[in-house]
Amino acid sequence: MNGKKLKKIRQQARITKKRSNTNNYLDDIRKYDTLFQDFPQISFLTHNVLESDRLISQGLPPQSLPLLQVPDNFQDTLFQAILKKYPMGDSRGDALWNRYTHALPNLDKQLRSFRDYLEAHYGMWAYIAAPFLKDLAHFINGAPTLEVMAGNGYISAGLQQLGQPIIATDSKDWTKENETGKHALTDIEPLSALNAWEKYQRQIKFVIMSWSPDGVPVDWQLLKAIRESSSDVQLICIGEKFGSSGSRQFWKNASYVDPEGTKKLNQHFSHFDLVHDQVYLIQ
Repeated sequence: MNGKKLKKIRQQARITKKRSNTNNYLDDIRKYDTLFQDFPQISFLTHNVLESDRLISQGLPPQSLPLLQVPDNFQDTLFQAILKKYPMGDSRGDALWNRYTHALPNLDKQLRSFRDYLEAHYGMWAYIAAPFLKDLAHFINGAPTLEVMAGNGYISAGLQQLGQPIIATDSKDWTKENETGKHALTDIEPLSALNAWEKYQRQIKFVIMSWSPDGVPVDWQLLKAIRESSSDVQLICIGEKFGSSGSRQFWKNASYVDPEGTKKLNQHFSHFDLVHDQVYLIQ
């Protein structure tokens, strides 16, 4: 079996596993939200997860997120809280300590898995929060824009709600493998990235590309097509450089421009886990 086929099989197995865990995810978060309701360090995190899901489920841009993991010193907080309620050696305090500490590892795992839940349940790969969309709309400032690989259209729909003219396109190649493209929030024209560029390049000033598939060189092919064109168009790319999105050819050959604009676009781009995706301006 060749390497590419093996990688695809492993990826499909990972997606299937995610789907099987999706239905229980929010139930677990609600359970821990109740269990740790007296501890604001935890309830702040669980409330954020639940509110984010509520907004996304209604087709609305979610809020920015804090770092979703149990604080390193939280067991010390637990110990002191129980000690205030029960003296050392009291069996009731011991039972409460055991109940809390038994739950902590899975709580931490579930918080860190929120991105997996969003991917499996909503087909949302980049976390597109409302504050970031406002920054992006301000940057585009009414210029005609094309989004390629739009997925369910979270970016395009959010920008349209802010009055920005944008064309959403996607090849729909992933609809058989995951939730991408199954929960469209806006009209999405069925075009590959290269076909969309070929069709609209003379009508636009920006191309938005978010989370191009890992290891697939379509991003590099698109960048080459933009460079070979006479059109003055800038690429706005969202992804994890040399990480879990895009191809090595793309990241290696990208020319990063407008550092001040890049900084402004990233000021409200949420980082809530170990994935370090961000916004890049590329030519």
